[in-house]
Amino acid sequence: QVQLVESGGGLVQAGGSLRLSCAASGGTIFGINTMGWYRQAPGKQRDLVATITSRGSTNYADSVKGRFTISRDAAENTAYLQMSSLKPEDTAVYYCKATRFRVDYWGKGTLVTVSS
Repeated sequence: QVQLVESGGGLVQAGGSLRLSCAASGGTIFGINTMGWYRQAPGKQRDLVATITSRGSTNYADSVKGRFTISRDAAENTAYLQMSSLKPEDTAVYYCKATRFRVDYWGKGTLVTVSS
């Protein structure tokens, strides 16, 4: 079983920055391939924000390209999401996901609120 714990959310003004962290733990961390960030705004579905594979390949939603950067520290089993030039429409609960041998694991989420 893989446990994921997100941190770094909070309240920020439009144009500001935040860095989210996702720490993976558990007895079966070995074999995690893709880690990613998703977000869910109130009343909306959960959408992809960014993903990163164990080889470092990244993928971003069009809405965050050029503003967000996903990275991964294999030694610390942690994924990061650096968010810059934040907009009110980025307000959402941000969830971390890890995929290990085709099984998805989710964190409980961290709230990001961007004020205008």
